[in-house]
Amino acid sequence: EPYRSVFIGVALVFTALAWHRIYRAPAAAQCEPGTLCALPQTNRVYRIMFWVVSALVLLALVSPYLAPLFY
Repeated sequence: EPYRSVFIGVALVFTALAWHRIYRAPAAAQCEPGTLCALPQTNRVYRIMFWVVSALVLLALVSPYLAPLFY
């Protein structure tokens, strides 16, 4: 509990960095052929995984406030 704010800050920073890396990445047309970023399905999978993980992080952040509702 004493480190909760530190972990919240770290989670938000890394979520912002992941968003920047995924949504500000060069388009598939700008990548060299044969590289991972040249595959459009890879970018789609990264975006889906990003939003799933973001939802889980959000759930972890609000769970202490929602837990009393279940007791």
